[in-house]
Amino acid sequence: MENKLSNTEQFLWDFIQRHILEIPNYSIVKLSELANVSTATIVRTMKKKGYEGFTAFKHHLKEMENQNINFTSLDQVDQGIRTAILKNEQEVIRTINMIEIGNIEDAIQKIKVAHRIVIFARGFSELIAQEMMVKFQLAGKYCELHTDPEIIKSISKKLTKDDIAIFVSLNGETKELVIAAENCYKNEIGSLLLTANKYGSIMEYIEIPFIGFKSEGSFFPDYEVRSRLPLSILARILLDSYALRMLDY
Repeated sequence: MENKLSNTEQFLWDFIQRHILEIPNYSIVKLSELANVSTATIVRTMKKKGYEGFTAFKHHLKEMENQNINFTSLDQVDQGIRTAILKNEQEVIRTINMIEIGNIEDAIQKIKVAHRIVIFARGFSELIAQEMMVKFQLAGKYCELHTDPEIIKSISKKLTKDDIAIFVSLNGETKELVIAAENCYKNEIGSLLLTANKYGSIMEYIEIPFIGFKSEGSFFPDYEVRSRLPLSILARILLDSYALRMLDY
């Protein structure tokens, strides 16, 4: 399991995630200057993240580049289509890079011993939550989903310590989900969160967060329709990891 990052190290890691495509071209000195941290901080952060050093981390990114989309055979591809494809590629890669492996392990153990999984979601996130519920049921776990605002607030007060609550919220600001998370926190109910906003109000009440990367802007600016791709990736990794681990028992 990774060692916990200090505030400075977390700042550096966040900086790296925001500039992940440029990082392979930076020297450790250049990164130190741009992020305004010492080279020693960079080395410590890399080691805590499981790499031998900054060079090893760059090699890892270079290997990932070999799996990136290749447009060489699509020289005439429309710029709009290229932008749409790369936007989704960025959300996938950055979300995977942001996953804390220790959180997956903790989540699997929490889910394994829970008598009941209760998922709370609203809006377009309900589609992801619905898929999660079905897959947990197929894996032999009792799981239920609640999407009605009043029912969410009511049910969250009635959970027991044998339950685990899973929240699916892109921005982590949906009022009824924040209230439900607070209810779980007060009653010491185990909780997981799938989100793309590490600064969301719901975060302070969550035991195990899974945070994905949400790109800026939307192709549907007149409507509150933002990509749930990061949540789908997090849900799939969590579900696949749980199913594979259960095969070992």
